[in-house]
Amino acid sequence: MIRLLITFFAIISHLTKLSHFQITSSRFLPCRVLQPVTSLEAGFLKDNNFDTVCVIDGAQVPAVLKACFSAHESLDAAFNSEICCFRSGVLDCRVIYAPIGTLTDFDDVRRFGEAAGKALDRAIKAGAKQPLLVLPTASADFADADLVSILGALAKLYVPLQLREDVPAKKERFVKIGFFHPDVFKLAKLLKEASAFEAGRFVARDIGGGDPERMAPPRVEQYLNDGVFDKNLVFKTVISDEATLTKEYPLFAAVNRAAACVPRHQGRLIFLEYKSNSPPKKTLILVGKGVTYDTGGADIKAGGVMAGMSRDKCGAAAVAGFMKTVEQLKPQGVHVIGVLCMVRNSVGEECYVSDEMVTSRAGVRVRVGNTDAEGRMAMADALCHMKERVIAENMPDAHLFTIATLTGHAVLAVGNHSIVMDNGPARAAGHGRRLQEQGEVIGDPFEISILRKEDFDFHCGKCYGEDVLQANNLPSSRTVRGHQSPAAFMMLSTGLDKHGLKSDRPIKYSHLDIAGSAGDIPDPPTGAPILALARTHLH
Repeated sequence: MIRLLITFFAIISHLTKLSHFQITSSRFLPCRVLQPVTSLEAGFLKDNNFDTVCVIDGAQVPAVLKACFSAHESLDAAFNSEICCFRSGVLDCRVIYAPIGTLTDFDDVRRFGEAAGKALDRAIKAGAKQPLLVLPTASADFADADLVSILGALAKLYVPLQLREDVPAKKERFVKIGFFHPDVFKLAKLLKEASAFEAGRFVARDIGGGDPERMAPPRVEQYLNDGVFDKNLVFKTVISDEATLTKEYPLFAAVNRAAACVPRHQGRLIFLEYKSNSPPKKTLILVGKGVTYDTGGADIKAGGVMAGMSRDKCGAAAVAGFMKTVEQLKPQGVHVIGVLCMVRNSVGEECYVSDEMVTSRAGVRVRVGNTDAEGRMAMADALCHMKERVIAENMPDAHLFTIATLTGHAVLAVGNHSIVMDNGPARAAGHGRRLQEQGEVIGDPFEISILRKEDFDFHCGKCYGEDVLQANNLPSSRTVRGHQSPAAFMMLSTGLDKHGLKSDRPIKYSHLDIAGSAGDIPDPPTGAPILALARTHLH
C-alpha cells in the first residue's frame, strides 16, 4: 500500500510539472514561449494573459465552447467552411474559427497545418497578442494532425532574418502562444518534438530566405559561427582557400571562379558533423546545393526569370536545418554529416563557359554543356569526397544524399512536392517508399521518380576525350527526363555508379529535388524536406 501511494503521488507530481511545462526560446522559435494548456477555463486564460482562442476542427470543439459554436452554426450556413471571428461570453475572449472543412479522399494532413496558419493569421489581424490554439486529436487517418497543426502555426509566425535584424521591434509577431490538448503527456511530447523540428526549419528559412548579400557564402559561414550549433554536439569545418578548392573540388571551383574575384561572394564548403554518444549503427550524409544567387552564368537567365534565384540555396539551407534538428533530438546510434556547397553562379570575365573540359575529383573528364546547370557541378566533388570517407572509414549502413532546388522540370512534373530518386542499393532497401510514407504522415510530401538507363546514356561522353557531358544546352523544363538525369550525372562524375547492388561495396545514394517544395518568393522558405527526413531516419 505504501509503495502504491508513493507511486500515485509521484504520478500526480509529474502531471503537475508537465501542466506547467514550457518551451522557451528567443532565437530558433518564432515566439519566446510555447505553453501547454490542458484546461480551457476563463479564469485560467485571464491569469495566463491569453486573449484569443483559435479552433480549427469543428468536430472537436472544447465543451466550454460547444453552445457558442452551435449558436453561430444555426445562424450561418458558411460557418464550417469560412474563417470567422466572434466573442465567447463564457470565456470572455475572442474566438477565431478556421475550419478544416470536409476532407476528400485526396486531402492530406497538410489541411490541418494550413488551417492552423490561417487561424493565427486571422488572430494577428484581429489584434491578438497571446493566442491559444486548440489542437485536433490524432485519428487513424491523420496520426500527426496535432503535431502538424503546431508546425503550421509556428510556420505562420516566422519573421524573416533581415527584418528581425533591421527592425528589432518586429522580431516577434507574438510573445507567447499556447496549445490546448487534454492529454498532458501527449502535449509535452508534441511540443518538444515540434520545437526540434521548428528549430531546424527556422535555420533553413534564415539561410534560404536571406537575400544574395545577407546570405552570400562568407555570411552563411558567419551566421553558422554565431551560436547556431552546440559545438559539443555539431562539429564544423570550412574550406574557403581558392587553391584548395581548385585542386580538391575542381567542379565546384569552376562555378566559383567568377564569384571568387569578389571577396564578399567567395565560395565556401561548410562541413557539419554529429556523432552520438553510442557507437553508430548507421550513417547519414547530406550534401546540399547552396547557390546563393544564380544568374545562369555565361548562359545567362533572360526574360525576367532571374528574379527569385536567391532561393537556389535552399538545398544547403535544408541540410543546415536538418543538422539543427539532429542537434535538438540527439538521436543515438547515428553518425550524421551535412555539407553545404555555398557558391554564387556569377557572370563576368572569369566565369566558366560551355565547352570547357573539367576533370572532377574522381578523375572523370566532364565537358560543360550549360553553365546554368551549376548545381550538379557545385555538389559533385563534395559528394565524391563523402563517398571516399564512407569507404576509407568503413562507415556503417551509409546513405548519401544530394538535396537541391535543381530543376524547373521537377516543378513541371510534380508541382510543390519534393522528388526522391534512389540508386540501386537505396531502392532495394525500400528507401523512397519509406520517405514518401513518412512524408505523407507529417505533411512533407514526396513523389518517387525512378532512374533509368536512358538517364545515364544522356550524360555519357559524346566527343572523343570526354567521359561525361554535364548538360545539354536547353533548360531542364524543355529536356526529356529533365529532373531525373542530373542524378545520373552526379553518379557518373563521382564514381558512385561503380557502387551499385552488384559491386563489391554497394553504397546507398538518393537525390532529392526540392525545386517545387522549397518555397518561392514572396512566400518564406518551407524547410522541406527536413520533416520527412527526420521522421524516416531519426526515429
